[in-house]
Amino acid sequence: MLAAKNACEINQTDQEIDDVAAALGWHDGDAEATIRTLLADCKHLREQLALAEIAMSLGYTRGWRPACIGGSEAEQP
Repeated sequence: MLAAKNACEINQTDQEIDDVAAALGWHDGDAEATIRTLLADCKHLREQLALAEIAMSLGYTRGWRPACIGGSEAEQP
């Protein structure tokens, strides 16, 4: 079971590296443009989440409410 968990962690790390390479490749290696695009995407998604929070009723979600959380908090299980 431990070997399967380690393999999963390795695959996740490889995927994250591939995602970074893909984002940089999209902007021809320009790190500043990549960061600006990612920040703009985050801003847009936070706005969409705020709209969803306003529009969703508590009965529909059984008490769950969407919320923005910080990066390090989002990664914790």
